[in-house]
Amino acid sequence: MADDTQHEKKRGNTAHATSLAAPEEASVAPTASTVLDDGASSGLAHADVSDVVSNTDDDVSPKHQITSHQQDDASPSSPAASLLAAIATLADSASPTPPPTSREVLTTPTAKPKFVTPSSYLRPVQPRIQQLANSEIASAPNSAGSRVADVRRGSGGRPMSSALDREQIEGLRAIRAFLKVRTSYDVLPLSYRLIVFDTSLLVKKSLNILTQQGIVSAPLWDSKTSTFAGLLTTSDYINVVQYYWQNPDALAQVDQFRLNSLREIERAIGVTPIETVSIHPDRPLYEACRRMLESRARRIPLVDVDDETRREMVVSVVTQYRILKFVSVNVKETQMLKKPLRDLTIGTFSDVTTARMDTPVMDVIHQLVKRNISCVPILDHDGTVLNVFEAVDVIALIKGGDYDNLNLSAGKALAMRSEDFPGIYTCTLNDRLDTIFDTIRKSRVHRLVVIDERNQLKGVLSLSDILDYTLNSPLDAYDEE
Repeated sequence: MADDTQHEKKRGNTAHATSLAAPEEASVAPTASTVLDDGASSGLAHADVSDVVSNTDDDVSPKHQITSHQQDDASPSSPAASLLAAIATLADSASPTPPPTSREVLTTPTAKPKFVTPSSYLRPVQPRIQQLANSEIASAPNSAGSRVADVRRGSGGRPMSSALDREQIEGLRAIRAFLKVRTSYDVLPLSYRLIVFDTSLLVKKSLNILTQQGIVSAPLWDSKTSTFAGLLTTSDYINVVQYYWQNPDALAQVDQFRLNSLREIERAIGVTPIETVSIHPDRPLYEACRRMLESRARRIPLVDVDDETRREMVVSVVTQYRILKFVSVNVKETQMLKKPLRDLTIGTFSDVTTARMDTPVMDVIHQLVKRNISCVPILDHDGTVLNVFEAVDVIALIKGGDYDNLNLSAGKALAMRSEDFPGIYTCTLNDRLDTIFDTIRKSRVHRLVVIDERNQLKGVLSLSDILDYTLNSPLDAYDEE
């Protein structure tokens, strides 16, 4: 940890390379990031005192807003340009942001999970007649029993582009171009905090720290070798739960597990280890997105190397939510993504894993692991969405080492959520990505449950789906000959 000062200096040089606006909210109190172990905490300053690192989506400061004149005219080393950018964004942030609309659906006498849809002023409004016409066209079967697609074909059988298609493609190209010129470091807020766990820390203690700090993941640090040792996520705690479920007499042993034994737990329960990926802060954000999609990771650590000691340093953790919100704030072309979800190849709409309120919570956890998913919608007998069990709900269940809660039903487990639970975000097949990006910009969204007008489940749209579509959907399918 003797190389803290050099890392602060290096980050200071990197920070002024791009003129970024100040946060829209008051920043947290400046502190040094910390490596936590069983005995003591030692300062591992991965940021200047004005930059406190955050490694969670749930405690994320607003993203930097990069205005067009900043990208084109501002000198990277000009303090005046940075000051003007900060003043401009602080002025913009003075106007209040209207909250998204919400509605409550009663699930149990003790729990009323909120359902949040894209705000009414963001949702595209269609006349009732046009909505019915679109519904009839989309559901009409052809001779092969599939849906009729209202697509005109040109020479060679390739679809001819409409104005809506061209606008959608232009929006996707603008987002990809933006991701290729911005670095992974650019996505970090001006104020953030980083909590790093030493691999010698007890799993039980790490769980308590996550709960106290309101975070769901943390980088791991091997103090013996002074190297980055991976990322602690909800999946690791689910593996511990499964180990305990398979070995109920080993509770005393489970309480003594340390973070450096997580790989042994994976081998004991036969789980394939999650690939550990990282990226240098100066690499393009586009590359970070690619690595996350290829490894099916929802977050990626930024790992630098100290110039003097040549040792690794964990700078921060970038999540899919951070990236998509960064895009929604800075890329105005997201408003060009006006095609409804029903016309896009995005999301999961078949073979969706579901459960009931009386389903044992361990059955839900087994499905999370088996399907490698992060949530399971909870339905009524007629398919109405009542709630969603998320992987992060496992942390609240076993905090303090109380594994008896694993015997609860899914409904009773969800009733243990904190009162500040933000709600379940929903959308319909008529919603568009421009409204969804607006919702991501204004709210902490990690997935959207796709429902119909009767609140019945149609599918699930995850942030991974949105990121995959943004990066990998073909752009030439509708290009003219």
